[in-house]
Amino acid sequence: MRDKTQTNSAGPGDGLIRAGAVVFFIGALATLVTVAPLFFGTKPFPTYMFGLSMLMGVGFLVAGAGVLRSMAAGRRQTREASR
Repeated sequence: MRDKTQTNSAGPGDGLIRAGAVVFFIGALATLVTVAPLFFGTKPFPTYMFGLSMLMGVGFLVAGAGVLRSMAAGRRQTREASR
């Protein structure tokens, strides 16, 4: 089965993993920006920045869904190959 799979081909769930990573890093950046005023003693950022910080969790869940989808596809391929 490995000889038929291209090394650069995108499998099921790869897009979700990449999108989840991007959303996670946007949330991480928003978290750093939100926490920065605490260290510098400046005026806090608006409330929506706290909402953007929640993107870290959303990105983690999206990437996790991609991993689960990839695992399910791998199991399906294994099951098909064993028949």
